[in-house]
Amino acid sequence: MVIRWFVSILLNAITLMIVSYIFDSFHIDGFGTAVMASIILAILNFVVRPILVFFTLPISFLTLGLFMFVINAITLMIAQGIMDQSFEIDGFGTAIIASVAISIINALLNRIVKT
Repeated sequence: MVIRWFVSILLNAITLMIVSYIFDSFHIDGFGTAVMASIILAILNFVVRPILVFFTLPISFLTLGLFMFVINAITLMIAQGIMDQSFEIDGFGTAIIASVAISIINALLNRIVKT
């Protein structure tokens, strides 16, 4: 279980690096920063995300789950706020687009690694 968590953190860090190469307005200084951002995102997804999902359940239901990308963007923005200048997202629109890209890339990487 611990190994699975480490693999998940590493895959998420790789995903963040890929997204930073794709989008100019999504910046991560290096792989170490991406790993730290992945750990912060994992903690936020464990603590904050369930609260956000609970309070936005009617909106998520009406949008057939597409509002989850907004929730993911909010957690990205919170992680960016926690970290220093080494992780920057230029705007909320970029965070939404990045959350879609992160979801797609992470799904592909998880399928390849089969975690």
